[in-house]
Amino acid sequence: MIGLSDKNAPDLKPLKKTYEIAGKKLNFETGKLALLINWAVVISDEDNVLLTTAWIKEKGLNEKADFFPLVVDFQEKYYATWSIWGNRFNKREARPSEEATLTSRLIDRPIRPMFPKGIINDTQIIATVLSSDAETDLGFWGIIGASLALQMAWAPFEWPVAGCKIALQEDWNYIFNPTKSQEEEAKLVLLTAWTIDALTMVEAGAKEVSDEEMVKALEYSHNIIKEICNAQNDYIAIFEEQFWIKKITPTFNLPDESLYALVKEFLTEEKMEVLYNKWKHEFQDELDKLDEQTREFLESKWCIVWEVTWNIWESCQVWDDKSIEESDVGALVYKRVKEVMRKNVLEKEKRLDGRKLDEVRKVKSETWLLPRTHGSALFQRWMTQALSIATLWGPDDEMLIDWMMEESTKRYIHHYNFPPFSVWEVRMLRWVWRREIGHGALAERALVPVLPSEEDFPYMVRVVSEITTCNGSSSMASVCGSTLSLMNAWVPIKAPVWGVAMGMIYDEETWNYKILSDIQAQEDFLWDMDFKVTRTKKWITAMQLDVKIKGLSMNVFREAFAQSEGAVSYILEEMLKAQPKVAESLSPYAPLILTMQVPVDKISAVIWKGWENVQRLEKDYELKISIAEDWLTTITAKTQENWEKVIDEIKQILWVPEVWYKDKWKVVKIIEGTWAIVEFKWKSWMIHISKLSPLRAEKIEDFVKEGDFVDFEIIQVDLAKWRIWLQRIPTSDEVKKFEELKKKRDEEYAKMKAEREAKNGEKKEEK
Repeated sequence: MIGLSDKNAPDLKPLKKTYEIAGKKLNFETGKLALLINWAVVISDEDNVLLTTAWIKEKGLNEKADFFPLVVDFQEKYYATWSIWGNRFNKREARPSEEATLTSRLIDRPIRPMFPKGIINDTQIIATVLSSDAETDLGFWGIIGASLALQMAWAPFEWPVAGCKIALQEDWNYIFNPTKSQEEEAKLVLLTAWTIDALTMVEAGAKEVSDEEMVKALEYSHNIIKEICNAQNDYIAIFEEQFWIKKITPTFNLPDESLYALVKEFLTEEKMEVLYNKWKHEFQDELDKLDEQTREFLESKWCIVWEVTWNIWESCQVWDDKSIEESDVGALVYKRVKEVMRKNVLEKEKRLDGRKLDEVRKVKSETWLLPRTHGSALFQRWMTQALSIATLWGPDDEMLIDWMMEESTKRYIHHYNFPPFSVWEVRMLRWVWRREIGHGALAERALVPVLPSEEDFPYMVRVVSEITTCNGSSSMASVCGSTLSLMNAWVPIKAPVWGVAMGMIYDEETWNYKILSDIQAQEDFLWDMDFKVTRTKKWITAMQLDVKIKGLSMNVFREAFAQSEGAVSYILEEMLKAQPKVAESLSPYAPLILTMQVPVDKISAVIWKGWENVQRLEKDYELKISIAEDWLTTITAKTQENWEKVIDEIKQILWVPEVWYKDKWKVVKIIEGTWAIVEFKWKSWMIHISKLSPLRAEKIEDFVKEGDFVDFEIIQVDLAKWRIWLQRIPTSDEVKKFEELKKKRDEEYAKMKAEREAKNGEKKEEK
C-alpha cells in the first residue's frame, strides 16, 4: 500500500461490506489484518472467519524458471474450533492434515490458469482459518479469498474466480454452504469453481445421481457463482477508490520464438509421423531424435548461441541478428509437435496411438493375485497398471480423523501410491505427495456410495492402490482395480464402480474442439481439460474436472458426459470378466465378525462383574468384543474356530431358562454332603441331595462327584430374582431299580392293607 508506515497504520480505515449470497450473508473486509503483504482479505459470517493473503515477489526471481512458482496453503488452527490439539508433550499444530492438503489443491487448481503463460513471479497464497463453527467446510471460501486478494494486489490476474459448495438433499432441495451433517445426508455434494461465465473446476461425490441431475446442480451452482463474482467486482470497485495500490510488475520467461518459422519449415508434418503409434519409451526416443535433428539444422545455419564464454557468436545466415540460445531449441520443438498433434486431432480426429476419439485402450483384469491378502486385483489398461489390495478389520479399528473440526471416524479409507519406478524415474521416497493424497481421495469418494451399511457389513475396510506402471489415467485405474479387490474380498458392494479420464483440445481462434476418451501420458501436453468421472451402470458416484483454458461452457461439459458413458460401459464389461460377482466366501486369513443386538436386560449377563466375561472371552479366544451405546455387540475374531466358540458361549450367556429344560451341567463343588454346586451358562447353581435321584441317598457321592458332567433338568423358574430349581435326571438303571423298589413297596403295602382289612373284618364279626 502506498504511503503505509508504522505511524499511520493504526489510523488505517478498513473496508468492510456485507453481501447476501443465496440467502446467506458473507462479509468481505480488508485493511485490518496482514498489512505488509501485497494484500489480504477476511471473509466471515456469524461464526466463521477466514484470512487469505496474497504475496507476489517482484525481485530476486529465478529468471530461468520454466514453470509458474505458485504455492497455495490452507492452514487449520485448532483455536478456531475452541480446542487444543496434540499430546502431553506437543500442543502445536504439526503437519497439515489430509483435509488441509486437499483444500490447498482445491484453491490452487482454479487460480493457476487465470495467470498469463510464462509468468515466473514467486506467488504465495495462504488461507488461514481464524474462527470456525466446527460444522462448515471453508475450502471454497479460500478460492474467493484468493481471487479477491490477487485483484486487490493488482496481480496479473485476468478476472474474478469464485468457488461454490452445495448439497443436494433427499427432497431435491439445494443447500448453499452446507454443514458437515448436511453433507453426510445429501445425495450430492458439489464443489465448483467458475468465472462469471465459464466452468474451471469440479469436485463431486454422489449417491444415485444421474447425468442430467448433475448438470442441473452445476447450473444451480453457476447462478450462485455469478452472485459471488458480481460481489467481488463491486467490492474491488469500492476498494480502488479507497486504497491506492501499486500495480504488480510481472516477469515472464517465454521461450525465444523468433526462429519458430524456420523450425516449422524444417519440422514438417511428414517428419513427425514417426511419433505416431509408439509406446511411451519409443515416443520419447523419437522426440529426442527430432530435437537433435533440429539443433543440427539450426547449428548449420549458425542460429544457436551456446552458453559458453569463449564462443564467438555468429549472425544467423537466414535472418540477420536473429539467433536463439541453445536452451530454447527444445521449447521450439515442443511447440511444433504440440501444434501438429492438436491440428491432427481437430481436423482429422487422428490421435497419437491411432485410436478413435471415443475409443478406450484395451483392458485386462485379474483377481486373487496375492494369496495371503483378504482381496486383491490387478487392473491394466494398456501400459497403466493398478494393483489394488483390500484389507478387512474390526469396527474398533476405524480411522480416527484428528483435524480442526470435530473428531470423527472413517470405516473406509483408500490410499494411492505412485512410486518413481512406475514412470521410469528416480527420486527419494519420503512422505506422501499432494498428488497421491488427491488421487486417493478421489478413488475413496468414488467407492463410498456403493459400500454396504455398517449393520450389513460391520468391517472396517482399507484399500491400497499401488501404481506399478503408469501411462496415464492411473487414478481411474485405481478405482476399477479397487472395485475388483473389494468384490474379491467378499465386500457386498451395491454395484461395481468404474471410471475414465476424458480430455479436450480447444482452438481459441476457431472455437473448434474435440473430446478424447481415456487420455494417455503422451497426450497430456495436448489437452485443455482433464475430466474424470466414476459411475455405476445407473448413477454417477464421483467427478473431478480441471480446465487449463480460462473456462469451459456447459455445452462442452454435456458432450463430455455423453461420451464418457460409452467409454465406461466397455471398461465394466472387461472388468467383470475377472470378478463377475462378489466372492462367495471370506478369505481364510480375514477376521470373522458377528454383530448381535443384546437386549438391555441381558447386557449385564454378557459383561458380568467388572467386565469379567468380556475380558475372559477376549483373552481365551484372541478376539475383540465391542459393545456400543445401544448395546450392539460386535465380535471380531482372527480364526473361524474361535469365532464359532465365542458365539456359542455368548448364546449361552443370553440363554433364558424354562421349566423342563434339560442339559448336561458340571458339578464343581460339594458342600456339607447335602448340597451340590453345578455350573452352567457361566453361572453357579445349587441342588439339594433330595433332588439327585428318586432313590434314597445316604451321601451325595453315591450319585455325583466333583468334576462330573451330569444331566439335570429345570423344575422351577423365578425370572424376577433370576433363580432356578434343578433336579438330576436319573439313569435308566436307577429308574429300573426305583420301579422295582416301588413295585415291591406297592406289593408290601397291598399285602399289609389286605391283612389289616381282614383283621378289621374279624373284629366286626366278633362284635
